[in-house]
Parts: sequence; structure tokens; C-alpha cells
Amino acid sequence: MIKNYSICFISFFFLFFFSMMIFFFMIYFIMENMILFLEWEIISFNSMNIVMSIILDWMSLLFMMFVLMISSSVIYYSKSYMSSELNLNRFIFLVLLFVFSMVLLIISPNMISIFLGWDGLGLVSYCLVIYYQNIKSYNAGMLTALSNRIGDVMILMVISWMMNYGSWNYIFYLNFMSNDYSMKIIGILVIIAAMTKSAQIPFSSWLPAAMAAPTPVSALVHSSTLVTAGVYLLIRFNMLLVDMFFFKLLLLLSGLTMLMAGISANYEFDLKKIIALSTLSQLGLMMSILSMGLPELAFFHLLTHAMFKALLFMCAGVIIHMMNDNQDIRFMGGISLYIPMTSLCMNISNLALCGVPFLAGFYSKDLILEMVSMSNLNMLIFFLYYFSTGLTMFYTIRLLMYLMINDYNLFSIYNLYDEDYIMLKSMILLLFMSLITGSFLMWMIFNYPYMIYLSFNLKMMVIYVSSIGLIMGYLISNMKIYSLNKFLMTYSLSSFLSLMWFMPNLSTYGLNYYFLNYGQGLVKNIDMGWMELYSGQGMFNIIKNYSIFYYLYQMNNFKIYLFSFILWMMIFYFMLLI
Repeated sequence: MIKNYSICFISFFFLFFFSMMIFFFMIYFIMENMILFLEWEIISFNSMNIVMSIILDWMSLLFMMFVLMISSSVIYYSKSYMSSELNLNRFIFLVLLFVFSMVLLIISPNMISIFLGWDGLGLVSYCLVIYYQNIKSYNAGMLTALSNRIGDVMILMVISWMMNYGSWNYIFYLNFMSNDYSMKIIGILVIIAAMTKSAQIPFSSWLPAAMAAPTPVSALVHSSTLVTAGVYLLIRFNMLLVDMFFFKLLLLLSGLTMLMAGISANYEFDLKKIIALSTLSQLGLMMSILSMGLPELAFFHLLTHAMFKALLFMCAGVIIHMMNDNQDIRFMGGISLYIPMTSLCMNISNLALCGVPFLAGFYSKDLILEMVSMSNLNMLIFFLYYFSTGLTMFYTIRLLMYLMINDYNLFSIYNLYDEDYIMLKSMILLLFMSLITGSFLMWMIFNYPYMIYLSFNLKMMVIYVSSIGLIMGYLISNMKIYSLNKFLMTYSLSSFLSLMWFMPNLSTYGLNYYFLNYGQGLVKNIDMGWMELYSGQGMFNIIKNYSIFYYLYQMNNFKIYLFSFILWMMIFYFMLLI
């Protein structure tokens, strides 16, 4: 047991130490406006060089610091959360491998090493999603792995297409080849790859399914690693993509992703899936602001979101533990009376998600929505942004009503305690970061102050939609089971909205049903049908039927048998004469 604890503590210590070290480097790099490009020649044979290149600038260092800090907290949290796990070492090694893959992706200016990190994320995420080995986990793992394979194939195509240029260091081509036809193709492939990894429509269904993983993994995957890889790649490629038509299409798709995730979260009763759908909504927000040509803002929101979302998942993990491993929010309630510290962390992270003033989410979200109000985009995009912001408040208040305010609905005998100090310590670190990250990054990233002048109503628009969302969330969570058809909608429309616009069905049954059906038809008609008839089984039947006929012929008439014997002898004799 001491050995199990030690691996968690050692991992936590090293990751946190490196995180702090990178933080001071990053401050220096920002002050000096410095970029470090390292090339390590692994093999040089005749004219062939195999080179490993690394780029260290403020962006990669800052992101790496956040990834390492969150993963250190998550590993420390796992020490308690996974204490009943027999193979804790294996779990921690998988998480460390996951973090290492992400770090490799962050510091790579080279498509080959990006692909190594990208594929490492996909592979290790599959191992982590199927960690609890049951049929649900296997289904979720396959959906996650196969959805991400589409992105992997796109990156492979980028690598092969880059052979045209003679090097895979994409960072050198972005400036002076942005009008080149080949670079446009690379841009489209990169966008599709990022859409699969960051789960935009139509690849959204894997993200809530990946909730089958243990909660510490969810906290890591959905805050700073797997799902943010696509956004980060597009931030790096932004210079190339900014004028492309396909990027405008991404703006529409990511806006719809925001809307779809926000609506579905209001229908969901699984605690982890609600938080997963909120991640999906925030990813849509990052992707859409990125599509408008504001990569720094997208990066800002990515970092602030990482902190409070990791905290939110950790709180959910504690609550699920307390509730006897039950995830249905209808059985929870009144937990603020029994586990106040966890409830405090949960509420602060939820309010940061909603963009309540002066918490982490407010700084990035408010800035994003004001930039949208400043832009010259159409009414649809404007509506998608603000309506989705209202929906965020809507499902958050609904969740808080179910968890904190309604009556406790599980067992009459319960054991809720707020004294798991290992979990609390790891959560308090992230709680502190969720409070200060917004203003701290605002001073750090933007070297000039953003002052946005808007009319009073547009400036207050965020407050308006949040207030409406708050009131609606309160009203809906108070609805009784016999209320007028729950949502005043038909059953089919409700099922369409609650099942993520049927996307999980389309990406599982919708894809494999027809192929499997076609395969079954082929097996039945070709393998088991005509091929059998005209090969082994058919020949066997013909010989068998002839032998039965001949056997009857022999046994039933001795005279015919003797006559046929003479006949055969005569034929044999004539053949000899010839």
C-alpha cells in the first residue's frame, strides 16, 4: 500500500515542480518576447537527416504549465479516488503517458512529432475509457477510438501531402505559402482532424460516451488534454486558415455544436454526462471564436475553462463516491448541508462556467461575446452565441437545484462526509486557480488592454441572457412529473433534442447497420449459398445422391445387378479391342 501511495505522490511532486518551473520560464519568454526553436539531429546518413524539433514560445509554455498543473492535481486526487484499485500503478502510468503525449503535441512544430502525440492521445484514451471492463466501456472505447481515427488519417494525409515541400516543419510555411493551392488542402485536412479531436458536429457523439472512464481521467481529458488538442492545432495553423471558406463553415458547425450540447444537457440526468455536454458546448465556443480569426481569445478561454472544468469533474467524482457510486442527479439533493466544502468548490466552478463576474470564466467569455457583438457577422451566429450562453446558465442552475437544494432522495441511511482530505487538497489548488486564472491571464496574454465600446443593451446582453437562463433553470427544475407534458413539446421532438440530435445513433447504428446487413447478405447468399452449392457441399450432395440411387439399384434387383455386371465387362472388352 505504501508503494501505491508513493507513485501518486512522486508523480504529483514532479508534475507540479515542472509546472512551476515552466511558469517562470514562460514569464521570462513573455517579457523578452522570445521564441526558442530547438533541433536535435537523431540520425544523419548521407543526405538523409532525421531531426526532432521543439518549439518553446509563451503559448506552448503556458499551455504546458496548465496541463502539468491539472494533471498533478488529478493524480494526487486519484490516490484517494482509486484507492480500492488493485493496479493503481498501471492507472497512474497510463495517465502519465497521456500527459506526455499531450506535452509532445504542444511543443511540436513538426507534423511527424505532432502525429506521435496525437496518436498517443487517441491510443491511451482508448485504454483509459475501457479501464472498467464492461460492455458499456468497450462500446464507448470503440466509438472514441474510431472517431479519433478519422482525425489520425487526416494528419497522415497532411504528412504525405507535405512531401511536396521537402520538410514537415509546418511552422516555416504558414506565412509565405498561405495562398498556395496545396496549403489550402493541408488546411482543410487539419480542420477536419481538429473537428474529430474536439468533437464538433458531426463527430460529437464520442465525447459524452467517453464518460465511461474513471472520473480522474474525465477531469483530465475534458479539461486540458484530449479535447483541447484540436483547438490548439487550429490555433497554431490559424495564419494559414483565416481566409478559407471552410473556416466559415466551421464557424457554423461549432455554433450548432454549442447549441446542441446546451439543449441536450438540459434533458440529461447523468451527472458526468451533463458536465461532458457542457465541455462540448465550451469547445464549440472556442472553435467558433477561432473561426472568426481570434486565436488568442480562443486560447485564453481554453486555459480558463481547463481549470474550472477539471475542478467540476473532481467535485462530481466526490459526490458520486458519496452517493454509493450512483450518477443519477434525481437521487441526489441537499448535499450542501452535508458536504459543504465540496459543494463550495462545485458552486464556484459552476458559476465560473456560467461567466459570473470576476471568476475565471467571466474574463474570457465576456470578452468573446463582446467581440462577437463588435463583429460584422449575421444574426444567426449572434443568436447561436447568446442563446448558448443562456443555455449554459440554464443547465447549471438546474444541476444546482437538483444537487444542492432539492431533498435527498437516495437511502434513508446515508453516510455523507466531507473529510477526504486528499481529494479536498487537490480540489482547493484548482479552486484557487479558478478564482484568479481569468484576471491573471488577461494581464499576461494581452499586451494591450481590450477596451470594447458598445451600446448599453449590447453590453448588458450577457447579463440578460444569463438572467433568463437562471429563471428558466429554476422553473424547469421545479416542474413536477405531471406538469403539462414536461416541455410543452411532442415526444418525438423531446427525444430528438435529448439524444444529441440523434448523433450517437447515426454514428453507431447509422453507420454500421447497413454495412453489417450487407455483409450478412453476402455471407448468406454467396459464402453459405451459391459458393456452397457449386463447390464442396454441392459435389458432396451429387455424389451422395448417385451412391444412394446406385445402392438401391444394386440391392433391389439381383438380376439387374448381374446384367449390369456383364454389361460393364462387355464395355471393358470393347475398349480393349479398340
